[in-house]
Amino acid sequence: MNGNSNLGSYGSTVLRLVVGIVFIAHGWQKLFTMHISGVAGFLGMLHIPLPGVSAIVLTFVELLGGLALVLGIVTRWAALLLAFDMLVAILAVHLKNGFFMPHGYEYAVTLLAACIALAMTGPGLASLDDVLAKRT
Repeated sequence: MNGNSNLGSYGSTVLRLVVGIVFIAHGWQKLFTMHISGVAGFLGMLHIPLPGVSAIVLTFVELLGGLALVLGIVTRWAALLLAFDMLVAILAVHLKNGFFMPHGYEYAVTLLAACIALAMTGPGLASLDDVLAKRT
């Protein structure tokens, strides 16, 4: 990296923080604006199995997974769960609407790619994962 050995770690940190904030916002919206019942109704219309349970899982994966990314704790696992969340969103909701927003999959596939990158690279700098790894 031509003397910039930490540059990739800074990049992972920026990506982790921004993606985490996005997922916190979406989980917060599902919990406090749409409410679990509204999310369950939407998932039921999509024929997602066990829509009530799926709504709870989806909401808390986004909210707590986003928080885990921001804090940089269990980053790889949180990123994998959020990547799966985006894969299901693409397949169940967005794919049939084409690529472009507002209903297409471009946004969801970008978040999917970001989560896969975080699962592969880890949290970067300034993470609880890093602090815990140094203690062991």
